[in-house]
Amino acid sequence: MASPSDLEKGPVLTDEKPTASSLSETSANPSTPSTSLPIPPILRKINQKIESLSGFEARGITRVLPSERQPPSRLSDLQIFFLWFGANISANNLTTGLFGPLIFGLGFSDSVFCAIVGCLLGSMCTAYMATWGPRSGNRTMVVLRFFMGYWPSKIPCFLNIVLMVGYITCSFIIAGQILSAVSGGNMTVVVGIVVVALVCWVVAVFGMRVFHSYERYAWIPQLLVLFVLVGSAGPRFDSSLQSLTGEGISLAANRLSFLSLCLYVPNSWAAAASDYYVYYPEDTKRRKVFGLTLAGLFLSFTFVYMLGIGLASGVASNTVWAEAYEVSTGALIITGFDGLAGFGKLCGVIVALGLIANSIPGAYSAALGCQVMGRYGKVVPRWVWTCVVLTVQLVCALAGREHLMELFGNFLALMGYWMTIMIFIVLMEHLIFRGRKGYDWSKWEDKTYLPVGWAALVAFLMGWAGAILGMYQVWYVGPLAELTGMCDVGVWLGTGFAIVGYLPLRFLELKYVGR
Repeated sequence: MASPSDLEKGPVLTDEKPTASSLSETSANPSTPSTSLPIPPILRKINQKIESLSGFEARGITRVLPSERQPPSRLSDLQIFFLWFGANISANNLTTGLFGPLIFGLGFSDSVFCAIVGCLLGSMCTAYMATWGPRSGNRTMVVLRFFMGYWPSKIPCFLNIVLMVGYITCSFIIAGQILSAVSGGNMTVVVGIVVVALVCWVVAVFGMRVFHSYERYAWIPQLLVLFVLVGSAGPRFDSSLQSLTGEGISLAANRLSFLSLCLYVPNSWAAAASDYYVYYPEDTKRRKVFGLTLAGLFLSFTFVYMLGIGLASGVASNTVWAEAYEVSTGALIITGFDGLAGFGKLCGVIVALGLIANSIPGAYSAALGCQVMGRYGKVVPRWVWTCVVLTVQLVCALAGREHLMELFGNFLALMGYWMTIMIFIVLMEHLIFRGRKGYDWSKWEDKTYLPVGWAALVAFLMGWAGAILGMYQVWYVGPLAELTGMCDVGVWLGTGFAIVGYLPLRFLELKYVGR
C-alpha cells in the first residue's frame, strides 16, 4: 500500500460521481480545485512547483477516499494521543489555570476541582467530534455540512477561523513574553513573537506529514522542562490558599465561571478535531479515536492547569512572583525557574518554543476553513491560506501584546459559547434523526443531498441568544448572569436553548422539506 506521503501527493482516484462544482477536485492536483475563475499560468506553475516539494501536502478540503488512506499501525494509533498531548502541554493553557486564584479569587482546592471537571467535559466534546475524521474522510467543517446544511454550516466555519486566529495570537504573545523575560529584556516581545511565528509557518505550510512528525516528538522536551518547573517552583505553591469570596452565591458563581472557562479551552478544538484523522482507515474504531483523543487532551490540560493554579497560588504570598506577574505572564513562568541560573533560562526557551506545537494545528485548520467558506476560497491552495492566516495572527499578536490577560480572558469565554451549541446539534442530528440512515460522505458538496439546515440555523441562533442572556464579560453582563450572582452561565443557557429549539424544528423540517 502507498505511504502516507504518496497518498497526500497522488491523484484523487475517485469512484464517486462528482458534481459540476467538484469535477476539478478529481484532477491530478487535489489542492487546487478549479472553478469558473481563470488561474494565470504563472501562478499555476508556481503552485505546482511548491507542491512538488518532498513531504508537502497538496490536498486541501477534498475528501480522502478509503482507497487513499494510510494502512493501520500501532504508531498511527499512538499518534492520536501524542498529537493532543504534545500540542496542549503549553504555556498558553497554563495561563488558563492562573484565572482561578488571580481573577476569580478561588482557593487552591476550589480551583483544582473546577479545572478537572471543566477539562473533562471539554475534552469529551472534542473527542466526540474527532471520531468523524476516519469515518468520513472529510475535514470537520465539511462534516458539519451533513448536520447543519451547506449554507448554515458556514457560520461555525467562519467563527472557527476567528477562534483559531485569536487563540494562536495569544500563544504568540505568551511565547514572545517568555523569550523576552529569558533575555532579561534584551530581546523585545516583538522579536520573540516573530521567531515563534516563523517556525510555526514552516511546519503548517508543509501540512500533515511534517505536522504529525513534529508533534510526535515536540512534547518530550516540553514535558521535561515543565517537570523541572514543578520541582523548582512547587515548594512555593500555596496549597492552603482559601477562596476570597467565602460562602454563598458569590463563591458558587466564581466556581462555575472558572469551571466553564476550563471547559472552553479543550472544547475549542472540537471544530477542527477530525481534520487530523482523514488519512486514517475508514474502519478505525470510533472508541479508539475517542479514547486516545480524550486521554491526550485530559492529561495535558489537567497537568498544565494544575501548574498554572500552583503558580497563581504563590503570587499572593511571594513578592517576587507578584512583581513578575505585573510584568507579564511569561515573566511569571520564567521566575518559577529562579535558582537554576543558565539552565533555567534554557528551560524557559523550551517552554516558549513549545507554543509552536500548540499553534500549528490551529493554523492548519484555519487555512482549511478558508477553503470551506466557498468556491472562491477553495480555488486558493491550502498553503497560501496558511500564509495569510499566519500573517494575520502575527499582526494581531504584535498589536495586542500589551493586553494579553484581558484579551485571553474575554476571548476564551467567547469561543466556548458557540462551540458547545454546534456539538449538541451534531449529537442530536446523529442520535435522533440521521444515525440509522447513514451518510453518503461522497456527497459533501451536493446541496440536494445535504440538509437544508433551517432547523440548525434557527437553533444555533437561539443558542446564541441564550448565551448572550447568560454572558458575563468585562464589556457585557447578561440579565440572567446578574440574577445568578454575576456568574457566566452563557454556555449552559446557550446549549439548553439550542436543544429545546432544535428538536421540534428538525421534526418540522423533515416533515415539510424532507431532508
